[in-house]
Amino acid sequence: RQALEEMRALYERNQADVSEAKSGRTDLIFLIRFRHCCLLRNQRCILAYLYDRLLRIRALRWEYGSVLPNTIQFHMSAEEVEWFNRYKKSLATYMRSVGGEEGLDLTQDIKPPKSLYIEVRCLRDYGEFEVDDGTTVLLKKNSQHFLPRWKCEQLIRQGVLEHILS
Repeated sequence: RQALEEMRALYERNQADVSEAKSGRTDLIFLIRFRHCCLLRNQRCILAYLYDRLLRIRALRWEYGSVLPNTIQFHMSAEEVEWFNRYKKSLATYMRSVGGEEGLDLTQDIKPPKSLYIEVRCLRDYGEFEVDDGTTVLLKKNSQHFLPRWKCEQLIRQGVLEHILS
């Protein structure tokens, strides 16, 4: 916001000096050019900042999944939340189009797994969790389970489960 206010002030001063320069004051041309270079620099800085935020928001989709925690969403503008939702829908559409009838979840294995099953500890009460074979597991705080990696990786990212390394 400060950079935008500075840019607005520089632009207004330049507009005033341009009208004076047109009436014959050629000594203002260098000052006008300098202010214009400052405007372009500020514009590049703002665009770089916004691009970096978008890259970070895109990374959040891969890290946290399709639902962001409220603590993160609180620090995002309405436009950033809208961009996140559009990116989320675009990614979901792409994942459904690849990999046959069920689609392919690209967010599942960020790092290649060493084993298909992992031991996890529940960090907070979550409730019932269904495994592929149809069995349900009750995820209560401090309970430990041996579950398929791909089924619980999302819960690990959300902070519900913790991977126990032996």
